[in-house]
Amino acid sequence: MTYIGIIITFVFINNFILTQFLGLCPFIGVSKNIESAVGMGFAVTFVMALASLATWAIQNFILVPLNIEFLQTITFILVIASLVQFVELVIQNISPALYKALGIYLPLITTNCAVLGIAIISVQSKFNALESFVAGFAAGLGFLLAILLMSAIRTKLDSEWIPKPFRGIPIAFITGGLMALAFMAFDKALLTNLIG
Repeated sequence: MTYIGIIITFVFINNFILTQFLGLCPFIGVSKNIESAVGMGFAVTFVMALASLATWAIQNFILVPLNIEFLQTITFILVIASLVQFVELVIQNISPALYKALGIYLPLITTNCAVLGIAIISVQSKFNALESFVAGFAAGLGFLLAILLMSAIRTKLDSEWIPKPFRGIPIAFITGGLMALAFMAFDKALLTNLIG
């Protein structure tokens, strides 16, 4: 698969939030305002890209040669946790306001199944190092796109009248479901038509 194909696949066709339904906790929790959504989107993109590359290296240079592939999930979680700690420290020092706005959702990137998902998918797809990095970066961009769209819609919904039972989280899930339906229009045929 070409690099453009990987990008299109993970941003649109296999968007982790809207087609794989991974990473819904920060998608719903952080999408209340655009600033937090952008910060979370970039943090997840950074972690996904680096985690994909780091886990590829660990898989190919440590786990496979030592014949201990059964430790893959635990090892990948430890790598992701370390990367999240690094991102958390950087954001805390660079933008304390963003760090406070992200709150509990920043450390929750450690348990974000989308980050672990892209690491495992990259290994199972037998991507090389650059393909793994591109897949992680593209999956992060797909996460960023979905959370920005949701944030923009939720900002608009805040100024509209919504029946009381649907306010807050219920309308967010309904909106997410409608977005997922819209993303179903992106399929493998689109990829074939775009890049052959």
